[in-house]
Amino acid sequence: MQKLKIVGGKRLVGEVRASGAKNAALPIIAAALLTAEEVILHNVPDLADVVTMGKLLNGMGVVFERLSRDTVRIDASGVTSTEAPYELVKTMRASVLTLGPLLARFGSARVSLPGGCSIGARPVDQHIKALKQMGAQVEIEHGYMVANAKRLKGCNIVTDMVTVTGTENIMMAAALADGVTVIENAAREPEIVDLADCLNAMGAKVRGAGTVRIEIEGVEKLHGVEHTVVADRIETGTFLCAALATRGDVLVTNAAPQTMDAVIAKLREAGGTIDVGEDWIRARIDTRPKAVDIRTVPHPGFPTDMQAQFMALNVVAEGTSRTVETIFENRYMHVPELQRMGANIVVDGHTAIVQGVERLEGADVMATDLRASASLVIAALAAQGESIIDRIYHLDRGYEHMEDKLTALGADIKRIKV
Repeated sequence: MQKLKIVGGKRLVGEVRASGAKNAALPIIAAALLTAEEVILHNVPDLADVVTMGKLLNGMGVVFERLSRDTVRIDASGVTSTEAPYELVKTMRASVLTLGPLLARFGSARVSLPGGCSIGARPVDQHIKALKQMGAQVEIEHGYMVANAKRLKGCNIVTDMVTVTGTENIMMAAALADGVTVIENAAREPEIVDLADCLNAMGAKVRGAGTVRIEIEGVEKLHGVEHTVVADRIETGTFLCAALATRGDVLVTNAAPQTMDAVIAKLREAGGTIDVGEDWIRARIDTRPKAVDIRTVPHPGFPTDMQAQFMALNVVAEGTSRTVETIFENRYMHVPELQRMGANIVVDGHTAIVQGVERLEGADVMATDLRASASLVIAALAAQGESIIDRIYHLDRGYEHMEDKLTALGADIKRIKV
């Protein structure tokens, strides 16, 4: 069991490099199943979820190897199995992204129903509904999605809700389908645009990614590609929140500011001086931040994946803030842990009211999901005294060597083994 030990009260100052986006890397890795040729991906973060996806592909007979710190090679020419087993899928729901590519290229797939963070219901019914519309037979058998199709057929698909992984799965399946597939009510996240760019570089014909209507013209086959994964906007935002919470001055390089308009606007509203370049963002403040209201909505609105980090900022801010979580019904599990550190938070359904306090006190706390763990790190950095954060395996799923990056910014943070 590993934990983080943080002695707070130190300003974060310096430069940190943003890693590649986990939520872009995982679907692009899955997209490598669509071709028998070699795929080289750069800017792939060294994360537990990426390791899990690699193991999943290895179990299918795919070569997945890390060539350097941030480059991987994938060769799916020798696939021996089209099954994604429960043992791996239960730890990472992104494994469901293998369903569309396997079905499109091989005509069959057996993928376990997914697991992942316990932040609320994220059903895969939209994935199944879309694949059935494209002519697949899909059954749920003993906890597995079992799908078969000679060749998928293009069609018009209107999702009942905005779903990121659903949009990605349909895009990948449609890339090798017969005819044109149109996705209405598509998710617009930057990671979907990155997947579309990679697919197009492989020979796919995807238009409209980043809008609510995506059109995919199916092709006979896709070829290999060399692609660089987009920067992680959530990791970037986490470091920027930490800078303001500690009244620091942090420059994040290798960033993608064009994907972060809503977050940057809220950081400025909080009183931060935010300077933006083509691939960098600097956040600085020398006074107590101001409380900001948050309402999570699908992109390009404020991202649910930044809600917990902004709450950690709000608990030490001047004034009262109101957070409304509209995406997931169980995403306030960090609140009791922040309260242990002295935060003044009242939750009523999907709304959390935060009255900022002058300072937090270090405490023993427990991470409950990926973004909750990041909020506890921010709070611990801003608090007086020592905090111990337990269950940091959640953090390792989405943040690359976080303690090393924070140490370089002046934080007193250590990973300890118990």
